[in-house]
Amino acid sequence: MSCLADTSVGLGLRRALLGPLRDAAAGDFDFLECAPENWIGVGGRLGEALDELAARHALTCHGLSLSLGGFAPLDETFLARVRRFLDRHRVALYSEHLSYCADDGQLYDLLPLPFTDEAVHHVAARIRQTQDIVGRRIAVENVSYYATMPVDRDQTALDEAAFINAVLDEADCDLLLDVNNVYVNAINHRYDPHDFLAAMPAQRIACFHVAGHYDEADDLKVDTHGAPVKDAVWSLLGEAYRRFGARPTLLERDFNIPPYAELLGELDIVRRLMREHAPASITHAHA
Repeated sequence: MSCLADTSVGLGLRRALLGPLRDAAAGDFDFLECAPENWIGVGGRLGEALDELAARHALTCHGLSLSLGGFAPLDETFLARVRRFLDRHRVALYSEHLSYCADDGQLYDLLPLPFTDEAVHHVAARIRQTQDIVGRRIAVENVSYYATMPVDRDQTALDEAAFINAVLDEADCDLLLDVNNVYVNAINHRYDPHDFLAAMPAQRIACFHVAGHYDEADDLKVDTHGAPVKDAVWSLLGEAYRRFGARPTLLERDFNIPPYAELLGELDIVRRLMREHAPASITHAHA
């Protein structure tokens, strides 16, 4: 399995970008990220393109359908296929969402978990099972959510940061810290994003994600991955670098994909923020 340098910057591997990514100049990006569900078993022209890109660039995988917080048994057959995919392409990091997305079938959305001790034990056990099957440590992502799950009166409610920390500790897994999700949730649920960052465990952060969102209203933001990154999110990413140092950082863009040059411009912002706010990490990487 290959490893990513902390100063790596990456792009999401989307089929609409296959041409530009295959023609990319050396140094445009350091790694690509794909959803294994979208590529396992794909052959022909698309499979050849994936093989070529994975041979030339480090690859990470970010799952969409595992439903770590759900109640249906984990799909062990699917996870075995994921493991073969990760091994074949020497995938540097496999991550999933700290949510659930299935109930008698895929719900095609990432739904929040109740922030309780009971939910901590439930999802941590499923993360440990996943790690056993795929044969490696995984990372879980803090998700955007638009409603909080009710908590029974006999359950102790945690805040989001405490819940995430408890899951990470009990599962002994890593964190994929999505900075846009921190900002979106902070606005929608009226908490301080800086306090949230301060509560995250530096030693478990494997990667950052950054993306654009939609401003539905001043007090309602929607995580879309379909727009340029907002200035407030860039500022929060800079704070994350100051607090935690450089980490591999992925720019997500899932639709309304702009010309490739515009994505490279956003990657340049990522690199500039690393240089300005995590200079010790940059110096160490080039020592």
